[in-house]
Amino acid sequence: MSAPERIPPRSVTTAELLTRGELTVRGQIRDASNAVLYCAVTHEGEELACVYKPVRGERPLWDFPDGTLAQREVAAYEVSEATGWGLVPPTVLRDGPFGEGMVQLWIEGEPGEGDGLLALVDGEEPEEGWKAIGLAEVGEGKTALLVHADDERLRRLAVLDAVINNADRKGGHLLPAGDRLYGIDHGVTFNTENKLRTLLWGWAGEPLTPEAVDVLKGLREALGASGTLAERLSALITGAELDATRARVAVLLETGRHPEPSGEWPAIPWPPV
Repeated sequence: MSAPERIPPRSVTTAELLTRGELTVRGQIRDASNAVLYCAVTHEGEELACVYKPVRGERPLWDFPDGTLAQREVAAYEVSEATGWGLVPPTVLRDGPFGEGMVQLWIEGEPGEGDGLLALVDGEEPEEGWKAIGLAEVGEGKTALLVHADDERLRRLAVLDAVINNADRKGGHLLPAGDRLYGIDHGVTFNTENKLRTLLWGWAGEPLTPEAVDVLKGLREALGASGTLAERLSALITGAELDATRARVAVLLETGRHPEPSGEWPAIPWPPV
């Protein structure tokens, strides 16, 4: 698939372009579990590449209501924006060629940009600058230590995942783009039950950074009954899921620490990458 020429938005914002622009399907991303279409969106002479995930292309899941994954993706973006960290690409809910769906700005990373985020190493302890995730089988009865970088961008994403209860933070869902790091594929989030599954367990049990504490306090206010974030989320997730999100923020602030695996749910998604 060849990307359409990206023209920096001038007369309209990226969100407006994604919401109001004409979607043209250019191809399909076939290794995804749900329907994921690569598109161009054009409006008032401007064009961007984007991803379109129609609701009708979602596969049913036993633990999430049918037809809700697109809304959860948008809800994750709304929470990301409220943190001020900008960890999720601009994402909107809109109608498209195959009905309502999620439309998200396409992030074009450079080859090899993500090489310094995850690694398999020998030994039982990571080197300086790395955090241990756990042992992984590498074939022929051998194991290696799976590690992720001790990177503040990943640490912010770990906090976001704890808030939205992300059940599927794989390595392939990390998109470095220059100095920025984006997380994508947030369809299985905001469940009322604890389903946090992630590769970013390296800080489990460690104190939250002062920055994260300040961000969580801001989220607590924004998720209040009269908060702007609460209003936006109420159109995307259920009241019970919104209450559960508030409760997760409260627990993070009360403990002041990154969450640890509960033992009641597989801690690492499969496949991990």
